[in-house]
Amino acid sequence: MTGVTLSLTDRQHAAIKAHLFPGDGLEAVAILLCGRRTGKDRHRLTVRKIVPVPHEACAERKPDRVTWSTDILPPLIEEAARRGWALIKIHGHSDFPFFSSCDDDADRALFRAVHTWIGDGQPHGSAIMMLDGRVFGRAFHDDGRETAFTQVALVGDDLCFWRPDAEISNEPVPEFGRRIAQSFGGGTFDQLRKLKVAVIGCSGTGSPVIEQLARNCVGSLVLVDPDVIEEKNLNRILNSTWDDAQQSTAKVDVAARAIASMGLGTKVETYQRSLFDPEVVRAVADCDVLFGCMDSIDGRHLLNKLACFYSLPYFDLGVKLEADGEGGVDQVCGTVHYLKPEGSSLLSRRVYSMELVRAAGLSRTDPEAYKGLLEEGYIRGVAEDRPAVIQLNGLIASLAINEFLARLHPYRLDSNGDYAIHRISLSHGIYEHEADGDPCPVLAKHVGRGDVEPLLDWPELSNDRSAV
Repeated sequence: MTGVTLSLTDRQHAAIKAHLFPGDGLEAVAILLCGRRTGKDRHRLTVRKIVPVPHEACAERKPDRVTWSTDILPPLIEEAARRGWALIKIHGHSDFPFFSSCDDDADRALFRAVHTWIGDGQPHGSAIMMLDGRVFGRAFHDDGRETAFTQVALVGDDLCFWRPDAEISNEPVPEFGRRIAQSFGGGTFDQLRKLKVAVIGCSGTGSPVIEQLARNCVGSLVLVDPDVIEEKNLNRILNSTWDDAQQSTAKVDVAARAIASMGLGTKVETYQRSLFDPEVVRAVADCDVLFGCMDSIDGRHLLNKLACFYSLPYFDLGVKLEADGEGGVDQVCGTVHYLKPEGSSLLSRRVYSMELVRAAGLSRTDPEAYKGLLEEGYIRGVAEDRPAVIQLNGLIASLAINEFLARLHPYRLDSNGDYAIHRISLSHGIYEHEADGDPCPVLAKHVGRGDVEPLLDWPELSNDRSAV
């Protein structure tokens, strides 16, 4: 493991900031209970619960220090131990973007006690929020080590990835990245180089998304798709060839081959498997940003749920071309949804219903049973394969990548909050956008839970498959 990171939502960030900076210029403190994602290259902490230490319960509040009673801690430590959560102490600094010597002494004493009490061998941490909202922190390990958080991610209408100064590259921008830096700034280029992005679905919309992410010099890509190249794919999957169709080359391998040939330094992990695989779910949960380029309703629901559990930003792409097969076209349209944790979901936006999620799952896992229930009228059918063309897929893919860049480096005249949904109809000459809705009552309650068993509370992902 190379580092510990922290992720929180914009709603959580606002609640913490309101408590830590009440307007009196005096320091305050809160406790965060966090879910975990124990990955192969980092340990992610995801804020689950915020417990403010009441201002009046502090023995001392000054502009440069706060003293508070630890009587609040025993039930929180017990809850963290019971649920496998991490405990983080966070306080505010109006100035001084570093931990003071008083912070050092207090933190070391606190986390020695926390590790002794919990004894799980996992990192816990301390963080500071600055008056401008920036957050940084450090992890305390059970062997006594202290390490700076390698990243703090704020996931909301805007995307902020704060890293220690030591993590910021001072190397000159390479020639192949100079136009990106000129357009969005050297800081954004450096951010892109350090991000790990998952693309689920490497076909019609997925392949141009992957192409654009790689050519924007994203540091790492995790590519997921169980399928192979067929002749019918050659009209829309970038970099696919006739030989790939004849040899049934995996779609993820075609994308990885193209990225390697670019020579821009993007690392690639490939999974020629369905998203409904525990190892794939864990790999996707290790990422910073998600792009869903799937047709399947149950897959989109799973990915939306995953984004909530692990506090990740999720861009969902959909296209629709209705044709009669003889040259007549009724509709050509597409959508890009941006989904943030604690926001609305594809479910609450009525992109699908839970009935259709269940039908799609049955169609995937037990086609014969699905067919029988469909014929008997017990369930509604899942839409069959529709025609797809590269020009529509490329348009929606470009819209999604620009939406990602707008949130990483806000450049619009209007707030990003007004652009949660993009809809385009080429057949009807429509382009419209909508703001986010109310938090999804089904998915928002899972924000920050991190690793649980079974993963995502989804029985199909259980390690004990006999229980499914």
